[in-house]
This record gives sequence, C-alpha cells and structure tokens, in this order.
Amino acid sequence: MSKTDTAKIYVVGGGASGILAALSARYSGANVTILERNPRIGKKILATGNGRCNYTNVNTDIKYYHGKNPEFAYGALSAFNVQQTMGFFEKLGIVPRIEDAGKVFPMSDQASSVLDVLLYELNRAGVNVICNTFVKDIKKTKRGFMLRLEDGRILEASKVILACGGKAMPSSGSDGNGFEIAKKLGHPVVDIFPALVQLKLEGDFFKQIEGVKFVGTAEVMEGSKGFIKDRGDILFANYGISGPPILQISRKAGELINAKREAVLKVSIIDDMSENELDEFLAKRFRNMPEKPLDFSLVGFINKRLIPVILRQAGIGEIKKPVCNVSTAERAKIAKILTDWRFKITGTRSWSSAQVTAGGVDTTTINPYTLESTLVKGLYFCGEIIDIDGACGGFNLQWAWSSGYLAGKSASCAPN
Repeated sequence: MSKTDTAKIYVVGGGASGILAALSARYSGANVTILERNPRIGKKILATGNGRCNYTNVNTDIKYYHGKNPEFAYGALSAFNVQQTMGFFEKLGIVPRIEDAGKVFPMSDQASSVLDVLLYELNRAGVNVICNTFVKDIKKTKRGFMLRLEDGRILEASKVILACGGKAMPSSGSDGNGFEIAKKLGHPVVDIFPALVQLKLEGDFFKQIEGVKFVGTAEVMEGSKGFIKDRGDILFANYGISGPPILQISRKAGELINAKREAVLKVSIIDDMSENELDEFLAKRFRNMPEKPLDFSLVGFINKRLIPVILRQAGIGEIKKPVCNVSTAERAKIAKILTDWRFKITGTRSWSSAQVTAGGVDTTTINPYTLESTLVKGLYFCGEIIDIDGACGGFNLQWAWSSGYLAGKSASCAPN
C-alpha cells in the first residue's frame, strides 16, 4: 500500500459489496471512508444462509444471474472469481466448507465470523468507517462530488462508490434510497420487485393446510408454457407457499406479475410418478380395501391435512364414501391434482420477506469492466443496486464480493 494516499473515496453503504469496495480501494492506496446509515456495518451479512453465511458457490456461472443483461456480470465475476474469493477469506481466517449444490459456508457455521474478520481487516487496512450516517443526496462538482447528509453536513470526495443495496430486507437499512440518488445523477432504473421471496396464491383453503411440508416440484407457468422449476422442500402457508424451490423460482413469477402477465404455479406433490402411473397406483390401492372411506384411504400416502382439501379440489363432495364408489373420473382428478395442481399467483410477499432485489440501475449506463458510470465520471456502482441478481445458494454474495472488488480497484486506480 502506498504511503501517500491519493483518491479520496466515499463508499455509500457498508454491506458486503461496500466492504469489499472499500478494502479493494484501500489496497491500491486510496483514502477510503465507508458511510453507513446503521449503527454498525454488515448487518445483512449476519442474516445470510440462515445465520451461517453461504458466502459463495463453487458452481458460480453466468447462468445463475438475472437482469435485463445478465452477461454484464461477466466483468466483475472474472475480475474477482470464486477461487479468489475463497482465497481472500481463507487469508482472513475463514476455513471454507463446501456443502450440497456447491454452497460454501465458513467451518464455524457462523455468519458473525465472516463479518468479524472483515471488520478486523477494515481496521487493519486503515479504512475509515462512519456509522449512523445517512446520505440524502449526491451532486457532481468540478472537483468531484458533494455528499449531503441527513443531518445537514456536507462531505466532499473525488470519487463515490454507490453500494446502497436495494429494497430487500429493509430492516437492514435497504430502503431504495440508492435508486433515488442514482436517478438524480441521470441513471435510469429498471423496475424493481422482490426476488427470492415467498409467493401469494389464490385460494380460500390455505389456513387449513398452513405448515404442511412435502418434497415436491414447483414450476412457474404462463398458460401452457413453463419457465422455471425447482425441486425440494415446499411449505404451504396461510398466504400461499414457501420453501427453497419457491424462492428459486419466485423471480420469474415477480417478473410476469410486474409485466401484468398471467402467472401460474404448478405444484407436483407426487413428482416421482406420472399422472397415469399415479392413477393406476390409486386404483390398486383402492382395490386392496374397497370398503375403506376415501379420505382415510389416502392416510399414509400423503399428509393427512392435505386430504380433505385435495378431495374437494377434485370436486368430490362426499369425501368419506367407500373407495369402491369412487368413479374412474374422480380417481383421475385426484391423480391430476397430486401431480399437477395449478394455482393463480396473485403476488409475492413484501420486501421485508425478500432476500434480494430484482431490477436496479440500468447496466447500459455502467462500464462492465470498471463499474464506473458512463454518464458521470468518478461515480461507481456495486452490489444489489445494479440490475443484476442471482439465484439462491451464495450467488448474490459472490456478486457482492466481485462487484465490490472491481468497483474499489477501478475507483482507486483511475485518475482523479
């Protein structure tokens, strides 16, 4: 590190991308200050991976990223890739443990250890951190930038890195203010909506099946066209549906709803048999004990709380009739619902339930190889504020580390 600090850089936002941006800029000799609105930085890091911090994924690839132009992410992901990320954190003391689907967690199983080593490194490197500081507005000046704080103070900088995050998880301080700052500086913002979030479904029976969990497949559809599906633990809730597969496919649902298009969820409770195979299975099951009540005949096969709801959805009013009196058409309808249950998606849960923001600052106004604005010289972006978001599984944190690293390095190396 140079003994003579050069560029005076303010990083607005002390989340994952802001911390890496500050460190990266400082390593190149810049005078760096993080401005954070919360009492401490890195609040959102503590909530990731259910408190365990899934900080990257060894399978990171552009196919796991979304936005108007997902290929934009190549620049940052190449500048600071997964191997470099894992090496960086290992140097700081984080021993990686790779789990299913390539997810990487700290051996300690504590998100707090990731934040702890980052805080230590910021202090060691000499990055200034000012908390309880909310940036209301930023203006371009002849000498650089003027930052106006909520308390009326004015700060001057030669470069600014916007790492304010999006709107997801507002309790962490993300309220969308960064988008307003970007707009005032001339940047268009692609419509934002919650992603990696639970789905609200149409129906009056969800309170009856709230808490019912099963391993199955969920798919987002429009008419007969399927877009994206995922398999795993799915959970019914009083508003609709949740679980890891739902979070993974929720972005497409939000995209369709945002465009005022039809969004349908196809749920396969039984996904290891075709509809016809299940129909034959039920026929055999019913033949074995023909006098057994229909509702009781499904006990031991599917969750018993689902049974009355599914039978009524199949149009069967007398759910306790002997299975020998179940018609072929009724049995086929039960098989249909268990393998292909369709719901109208009425929306997603709110920002407070979302893990990430879809949409953001339009990438056409950002240089992908430096993350500098193409409209305002000396202004850089990183993290969730940009119109790039990843799938669940460590991809969003990898984007934060990569984009933060690239923005910080670019800002510190570019001439004032």
